[in-house]
Amino acid sequence: MNVLLPGDLRQALDMLSGDGSGAIPIAGGTDLLVHWPQHSEAHARTYLDLSALSELRPVTWTDDELILGGLTTFWDIVQDPRAAVEFPLLREAGRQVGAVQIQARGTWAGNVVNASPAADGVPVLMAYDATLVLESSQGSETAALSDFYVGYKEMKRRPDQLITQIRLPRREHTFQRFFKVGSRRAQAIAKVGLAVVNSKAGWRVVAGSMAPTVCRCPSIEALLESGALIEAPEDLLSAVRSDVSPIDDIRSSAHYREHVMARLLFSEVFKSGQLPR
Repeated sequence: MNVLLPGDLRQALDMLSGDGSGAIPIAGGTDLLVHWPQHSEAHARTYLDLSALSELRPVTWTDDELILGGLTTFWDIVQDPRAAVEFPLLREAGRQVGAVQIQARGTWAGNVVNASPAADGVPVLMAYDATLVLESSQGSETAALSDFYVGYKEMKRRPDQLITQIRLPRREHTFQRFFKVGSRRAQAIAKVGLAVVNSKAGWRVVAGSMAPTVCRCPSIEALLESGALIEAPEDLLSAVRSDVSPIDDIRSSAHYREHVMARLLFSEVFKSGQLPR
């Protein structure tokens, strides 16, 4: 394998646009190493090691935003007392990502660009209306995380771009829940993931493991905005099916996923007794 070792962000971006074009950026490397023994073709690729880019590590608080750097780890947020108060779902989801060793190395930006539909971090970032800052040697641009994915493992990121920031607006949230249903309580891939948030911006309902990508659920959001009377989980199935397209795979069936999602929404959101009115 070939590894490029930039000393700073500018050098990393120059490498991606020049001789290192086609290189795969790696930060924590947690997803790469999982598949390393089986994917022999990965051994011949070129990787851009971002670990020395200290300017991408800090967590920054402004009056209006929480800004995660491109190398901010799950553990950085798990240990941040302000995040625990203002963005508790970040901490909750971060503690669900593998074991502590993975949480200490894995990055939020890496979770985004890995583009797994079963990602634990992406649903809560999307529910908090995260915006991505993508930089290249040609300049920077922003993209709403809710619009970032265009298909399975496909996203609005060019090969010469790095996610250097994830920006979350600071708002007063009146409702926040994160759910992960897996085969066990820890170190499991989600069969169904849900993040539900309400603020002055409205309702955000985001599903994981329910479609080719992590995605928002506009039909469910509309039901919550309308205050519609939902008397049973089955009343939600039509909206669930409108928003997501689960598949049968080794972890679960589509039938199981859509019924679990409906039951979670009914029992934990629509019947919680804590919905803003």
